[in-house]
Amino acid sequence: MVSFNILIAVCFAYVAFLFGIAFYADRRAQQGRLKFLHSPLIYTLSLSIYCTAWTFYGAVGNAARSGLEFVTIYLGPSLVMVGWWWLLRRLVRIGRAQRITSIADLISSRFGKSNLLGVLVTLLAVVGTTPYIALQLQSVTLSFSVFSRDLSAGFMQTDLASTAFWVAVGLMLFTVLFGTRNLDANERHHGVVTAIAFEAIVKLIALLSVGAFVVWSIADGPADILARMDASPIANWQIRPGRWAGLIFLSAAAFLCLPRMFQVMVVESADERNLAMAGWAFPLYLMLMSLFVLPIAVVGLELLPKGSNPDLFVLTLPLSQGQDGLALLSFLGGFSSATSMVIVAAIALSTMVSNHIVMPVWVSLRSSGATVSGDLRQVVLTARRVSIMVVVGLGYLYYRISGGGAALASIGLISFVGVSQVLPVLLGGLFWRRATKVAAAAGLITGFAIWLYTLFLPSIGGAGVLSESVMQQGLFGVGILRPQGLFGTGGLDPVVHAIFWSMFLNSFVFFAVSLFTFPTPLERLQGVQFVNVFEHSPGPRGWTSGAAGAEDLLVMSQRILGAQQAQKLFEAEARAQGKLGHLPDSSPAFLERLERELAGSVGSATAHAMIGQIAEGASVSVQDLMAVADEAAQIMEYSSQLEAKSAELGRTAQQLSEANEKLTRLSVQKDAFLSQISHELRTPMTSIRAFSEILRDMDALTPKDQTRYATIIHDETLRLTRLLDDLLDLSVLENGQVTLNREQVNLHDILNRAIGAALAPQDDEPIRIERNITFESAMLVTDGDRLSQVFINLISNARKYCSAPDPALTISVQTGHDQLQIDFVDNGAGIPAHQQPLVFEKFARLTDHARAGGAGLGLAICREIMNNLGGAIDCLPDQSGAAFRVTVPLQVETQEKANETRIS
Repeated sequence: MVSFNILIAVCFAYVAFLFGIAFYADRRAQQGRLKFLHSPLIYTLSLSIYCTAWTFYGAVGNAARSGLEFVTIYLGPSLVMVGWWWLLRRLVRIGRAQRITSIADLISSRFGKSNLLGVLVTLLAVVGTTPYIALQLQSVTLSFSVFSRDLSAGFMQTDLASTAFWVAVGLMLFTVLFGTRNLDANERHHGVVTAIAFEAIVKLIALLSVGAFVVWSIADGPADILARMDASPIANWQIRPGRWAGLIFLSAAAFLCLPRMFQVMVVESADERNLAMAGWAFPLYLMLMSLFVLPIAVVGLELLPKGSNPDLFVLTLPLSQGQDGLALLSFLGGFSSATSMVIVAAIALSTMVSNHIVMPVWVSLRSSGATVSGDLRQVVLTARRVSIMVVVGLGYLYYRISGGGAALASIGLISFVGVSQVLPVLLGGLFWRRATKVAAAAGLITGFAIWLYTLFLPSIGGAGVLSESVMQQGLFGVGILRPQGLFGTGGLDPVVHAIFWSMFLNSFVFFAVSLFTFPTPLERLQGVQFVNVFEHSPGPRGWTSGAAGAEDLLVMSQRILGAQQAQKLFEAEARAQGKLGHLPDSSPAFLERLERELAGSVGSATAHAMIGQIAEGASVSVQDLMAVADEAAQIMEYSSQLEAKSAELGRTAQQLSEANEKLTRLSVQKDAFLSQISHELRTPMTSIRAFSEILRDMDALTPKDQTRYATIIHDETLRLTRLLDDLLDLSVLENGQVTLNREQVNLHDILNRAIGAALAPQDDEPIRIERNITFESAMLVTDGDRLSQVFINLISNARKYCSAPDPALTISVQTGHDQLQIDFVDNGAGIPAHQQPLVFEKFARLTDHARAGGAGLGLAICREIMNNLGGAIDCLPDQSGAAFRVTVPLQVETQEKANETRIS
């Protein structure tokens, strides 16, 4: 048998070799030679941190006790890795985008960078991982006991405790030396990860070697192994579906939530594309790790003395066959499994403790704030180193209190259930924007309390934490509160019982409280970034400009990042902003970038708090968001108003253009009118003057000539009278001074009177009138003389201007709801479309003036008459000839009747 001293020497040599690998990897990283260190192979092998002493030693022991149940611990992670595209890719993307340093930092950052949640997850992780660290110490201690020379005399319990103590001290030293070299967690621990990858190969080779030895050296090959299985007690094992389903779920949840797994899977990930290889390679690795578990268990039960510890079959079987070298290789495999787990778990937990407990307390206690002089890096490093010692020390303490006698698998399951309490909050935060930090805290506390009461405390019941009466009769003597029989479910397996109630109540409280609470603005911003991580750029803007001094920020950054790195960051930002100095403006973009850089060292919550302290509350508040929303709404409203005003101005400009064009035409008409009116006045006056002078000066005129000249003077006088009457009539109508004689009249009679007046015997051929008298018998209350004047004007215009060979005018009547429409349509050439808007203007004459024979006031007078009668006159477009429509109300209340009605 290998001597104990040689075993110690081999351990020291192995640890020294790991030191060399870690040192070499760190040197390559410092030189920028990162290709191999960032390769998918290293990433996949680093995930083997999942395979701890539990899977190396405890899987065989579990198989000896429970048959194939050990497979469940491998199935859960394999399912998660196969489905990496849906969940792990999102986790890694968020980790890189938000510079996440731990699972506590992820939960804290998702829910508004709440340090309270960070503290809760940290405490849960520390307490949940403590049994797991104790498991590693127990496995290493037991493996040492196997090789002890004093084994024949009995390796005393005090010796086991002493060995566990010195193993814990050694793990503390290694972790402190290589786990706290870099302060920025996002620079990654290349040395530690590379050493873990090497240990993954060692433990795989060791387990495969022992398995191959058992199958082909002790047994006669696979066929013999199968025959031995049939004769083994393991063949009588019966599957329990409920426990199987619970353990598969539990192993998958723990794979996602274990701090050490999150560390290597998310924090240490250099490229999310590495998941593509890890998605199939890691399940293959787990399959190889479990390949010979059952053969080793079967042969161990058959060959080793009854009562031998099945957890140590991997060691004791080679030793029993005189294979000291193989046993030593197996010991190194188990030692690698245990040490790698403790190292990475201690690093992850120390980061969580320092970022979410030590640093927030330190910042709050320092009255000078975050800008006080001094190197904060040393404070953070010291906090992490002390945290590593405390975490490993807690594992050793649990080992001593629990007695170290429990099976390795049972201890591992206790730890799995504890850390899995983060799962509801984790999944809710990744996929549900409505989740709130209050609900997350309530769910975590609920699940943590149920786990403590139903599984963790009963596991150390021998220490007097829970009395026997509580275990048997329940808390306060209430039977439904028994730790392993809550609400009458005592028939369940203890682990399944704890899984069911802790996860159910945790999830129920989390989702229920989320529905009754509302996320803060920062929670909503972070929620969008997490849930829609593939659509959004990294990180929300959470700062306002000008709130923090660049010098104070530089002082703080130098103490965390180091002087050189901080100055380089600030100078680069200053150059990007176009500034000559080394201090940039404290813009929101720069504050966000600085927060993300600091988050890599002290966590997002602490970085946010430190910048917020300097910025004096510059983080986004409800008022800020409401102000932004109000301002955005005002801008949108103002933009809408501008668009409306722009459209209105466009319409106004168009109307002005049309009015200008119309005024231009009217100006031309006015000039023509003035010329015409002067001609109209001058012509009769000249005629009157000339013929009156003839009558005055010429005595030899015959009576016939005198009569003829007097008639001319009389006609020209009537012509002047008509012109003056038209001008006076239009002026009276426009000023509303006309007196209307409303009475009940018959439309047919008015049309007959108008036609008779307009078509008085003339020298030329009169126009033909077409009527349908069926609809002309309507009775109107109106001024018949004024309405007749309108009809006369329209009929006269048709007679004068209709250019058809056989001129005709169609007069048609239509009765509406409360009005009467009389259309006058001739068969002439009609009125051009561009001149139709001008026909009702004063002085408008659309044909030659000689043919018109008037001053162009007729239609203008008609429009004013109809306005005073309460009706209208319009020019109808798109007709075969000139077309006008006169609209007359069927009943119009006279002013006198209206007054009488109001008086009565």
